[in-house]
This record gives sequence, C-alpha cells and structure tokens, in this order.
Amino acid sequence: MANRGPSYGLSREVQEKIEQKYDPELESRLVDWIVAQCGGNVEKPQPGKQNFQTWIMDGTILCRLINSLYPRGKEPIKKIAETQMAFKQMEKISQFLQAAEAYGVITTDIFQTVDLWEGKDMAAVQRTLMALGSVALTKDDGHYRGNRDWFHRKSQGNRREFSEEQLRQGQNLIGLQMGSNRGASQAGMTGYGMHRQIM
Repeated sequence: MANRGPSYGLSREVQEKIEQKYDPELESRLVDWIVAQCGGNVEKPQPGKQNFQTWIMDGTILCRLINSLYPRGKEPIKKIAETQMAFKQMEKISQFLQAAEAYGVITTDIFQTVDLWEGKDMAAVQRTLMALGSVALTKDDGHYRGNRDWFHRKSQGNRREFSEEQLRQGQNLIGLQMGSNRGASQAGMTGYGMHRQIM
C-alpha cells in the first residue's frame, strides 16, 4: 500500500463517499464464495475491509478464483507465482482483470488495479467479484461452486426474427408513443381574434 498523507477538503469528502459504498455483508458472502470456489485449502480472513484487502491483494487468490471457473487444462492464467515483489503482485491482479473480462464481465464492472492495491475503492472490487459470480452462475457450465442464492443470474438475449411482410406491416402503424389523434377535433374552437369581431 502506498504511504499517502491524509486527504483534506473535497478529496476527503469524495473518499468518504467511496468508502461508504463498501458492504461488510457482501464481503462475507464473497469470502464464502471464494473459499467454496477455490477449494478447502483457502483460509478465510478475519472480517473487515482491511483484512479482505490484504487477503486478495497479492493476486494469488484472484488468479485461483478465475482459473477455477474454467475446465482443467483450459485455465487462462497458466502460472501463478507466489512472490513478494509488488510489481509482480500487481501484474497478477491485472491478469485476473483481463481474464475476468474475457470470461464475460462487462468492462464497466471491472475495478482498476490501484483500487485494490492501494485500497482506494474496495467497493469497486466487490462489484467486480459480484459481476464475476453472476456471470459464472448464468453460464451454468458446471464450474460454479457455492450457493446459487449468492448471486443473480444475468439476463439472456431474446432475439426475435420478423418476416419481411411483418416488417412492412409495422411501418404502416403509428405507435402510441407518437401520440394519438382519436377524439381530436376543432369543434368549439374559434380562430385567432374571432372574439374581437363579435364585440
């Protein structure tokens, strides 16, 4: 973690708002899922944002998590090196993020490496892990382990095919979003200035 001094003014207000988005209950659910997904030899951290950050900060658990969602032999991260060098740990986090995006997590749901490494936005880390769990549950390819109630299924596409005749018929209709002219008439309306002429 970087040694940064305290923030003041607007920077402090922004950081406090970001920190308020962190959900301790969600942390507990994510820890349970990661332990279930990676296997029994992963130890749970003590509760708390700082402990959660320290637990996944070196990138090893994240790499094991994404690899566990693939069949054996098709893992996206081939070698997970145990190292204490900061840039190698950040590289593992980056590999996890690339693999998560390739797995199907939307780019806007993916956190930045510094969000985890420096603890700037742990809520974004939670959002990424939630999105990953939801994608894994939705794929339903047999690699998801854990309680199915922990995540929501993502909606699936429902493409519709229309014939040329149906498309032509649709061009002749005026949708109700355009408004309706039923019941509209000029009965009872007077032209501009008509009331002046009567006088």
